[in-house]
Amino acid sequence: MPDPLTFATRRDLLSGLNPVRAYKNRDSEANPASSSRTQPSAGITVRLSARTMACDFSVIMNPGPTEQIEAAGEALELIYAIEGWLSIYRESSELSVVNRTAAEFPVSVRRELFDLLKKAVEINVRTGGAFDMATGSLTRLWRVCRRDHRIPVQAEIDAALTQAGLKYVDLLPDSQSVAFSRPGIVLDPGAIGKGYALDEACDWLGRFEHGPNSFLLHGGHSSLLARGGHNGHPGWPVGLGNPLFTEKRLGTLLLCDRAMATSGSNIQFFRHEGKRYGHILDPQTGWPVDGMLSVTVLATSAALADALSTAFFVMGVEKARRCCENWLDVAAILLPFPNKGNKVQPTVVNIPEEHIVWDEDQIMRP
Repeated sequence: MPDPLTFATRRDLLSGLNPVRAYKNRDSEANPASSSRTQPSAGITVRLSARTMACDFSVIMNPGPTEQIEAAGEALELIYAIEGWLSIYRESSELSVVNRTAAEFPVSVRRELFDLLKKAVEINVRTGGAFDMATGSLTRLWRVCRRDHRIPVQAEIDAALTQAGLKYVDLLPDSQSVAFSRPGIVLDPGAIGKGYALDEACDWLGRFEHGPNSFLLHGGHSSLLARGGHNGHPGWPVGLGNPLFTEKRLGTLLLCDRAMATSGSNIQFFRHEGKRYGHILDPQTGWPVDGMLSVTVLATSAALADALSTAFFVMGVEKARRCCENWLDVAAILLPFPNKGNKVQPTVVNIPEEHIVWDEDQIMRP
């Protein structure tokens, strides 16, 4: 159960909930494809949504007893509570306190935050540094430069790199505390926080006596987590967006008791002097990653899927494919930029062919 909320906070959250209604699940429904295989179709669903973590979180359920609505509402309250201690945009949050003071003395933190940081360190090591939660100094530099309509010079990037990296973060299990070995380190949960919140909401729904047995959790448009089936399918049909033509779909994926996360540069980017710069930075160089269009990762946890989608984007197709092949229960769809005038050519790793129905008009086969 989430930490107790004040009446005002609880009221504010519930006032932001979208009205519960039954409807055709548009997020899960793909455009008709030219493939000879039948697209898995979406049926009637019930959705409860709330605005938190700067995006819309939703619990999508099959129609059922009203008790599942109560469970969904409490799951969204839990996500709201997580934002309270995890957000770096709230000065009073626990993570903000860590960022301000952990270079001066070890900061004791709640078990949930400590475990999340441990997970982040493990993923950092296994991806060779391609995922790094301690790159807030780089993100801040590029944000300021974008606002000023300029690109940072190498000296600025080099200075930010001296204040970036989980190698400067010490986790002290005996005291359950965090310390930074140099000043200026900023932990940023942007590439793992939404997934973590979905995992916690899923665990809560699983413990709720009258909660839904089947549901699809959304964290914005990039993070999902599915349990059970929908409309007679052994999973939830989820549309795979075309990052080149956002009004089209590459196909439909049947998401079965797994999480899914997508990272891409097709929406968040800017141009300077004719060159395109994405928002995903290479933690080792400090520069935006060039060459990948999007990466979709399937994993047993949404936090892992979130982090790996960013890491695989940084690593590129070949390194990401090798990493994915050596990681139990992890799968990926890797999309590099196509040659000019060509369709995208997906590299699919560890996803059974029968779980995806492609729109053959949108993709190029190897």
